Amino acid sequence: MTQRPNCDRRSALNIRTLPAYLLLGTLLVAFCVPSATHAQGPVPATNSDFVEIKRIDPSIVIDLRYAGSNNFTRKPLYPPGMPALIRYGVAQRLIAAQKYLKAHGLGLKVWDAYRPKTAQEQLWEATKNNSYVADPKDGIGSMHMRGAAVDVTLVDQKGNEVPMPTAFDNFTPAAMITYQGPNLVVRSNLLLLQKAMARAGFYGLRTEWWHFCAGDWTLYPPVAEIQVQAQTRSN
Repeated sequence: MTQRPNCDRRSALNIRTLPAYLLLGTLLVAFCVPSATHAQGPVPATNSDFVEIKRIDPSIVIDLRYAGSNNFTRKPLYPPGMPALIRYGVAQRLIAAQKYLKAHGLGLKVWDAYRPKTAQEQLWEATKNNSYVADPKDGIGSMHMRGAAVDVTLVDQKGNEVPMPTAFDNFTPAAMITYQGPNLVVRSNLLLLQKAMARAGFYGLRTEWWHFCAGDWTLYPPVAEIQVQAQTRSN
C-alpha cells in the first residue's frame, strides 16, 4: 500500500467535504493527497518554475507577514524586497480561486507563499511545535519551502480584510479549520474561502484555517534559495 502524505506532515482536512462536516458535526480527518485528475509524473518545466503572484494576477493582495515585523517573531525573516513567489502550476490554481471569489465580490490576500529554508529554520526554533510549524530538517519540511502552499485570507473589493476566525499565526484551537464559533458572518466567509480553494485543487490544514497546499505538492521538491533567485531573475 502506498503511504499517503499529508500537508507539512500534520493532519490535514479535505476541505471539499467541509460544508457537510460542519452541518453534521462528524469528525473527518483526511490527508493531503494528489488529485487523481492531475499528472503523477514529473512536473513540466513551466509548472515548476517560480513566478511572482502579483505578476500573474495583480488583483490578488500581497501582505507577506514574514517580510516585516508584523508576525509572532516580531522581526523580518525574509530578505529585503522579496516578492510573493509560488510555483507556476500552483499559481494557476490560485488564479482559479481568485476568479471564483471575484464572482462573490471578494478576493484573496496572501500572507505567505514560498518560504526560504532560513526563515523556516527560524520559525521552527521559535516554536518547536510541529502542530503549527514544520521541522525543516525532518526530510519533508514545510510545503512553503516547496513553493506549493499559501497562507491566505479574504478581502472585500476595497482590499479590506473581512471577518475570519482569528488573526494570522494564532496558535490556538480557535484557528482550527473547522470553525465552531457563533459568528455566522465568520462562518460564511470561511466556508466561501474553503470552497474557492477546494475547487481550485487546494487542501486545508486542520490547525490553521489560512493554510492551503496544492493537491499535487509532492511533485514540487524543496528548492535552495539561490535557485529560486536565479529562476525569478530569468522570468
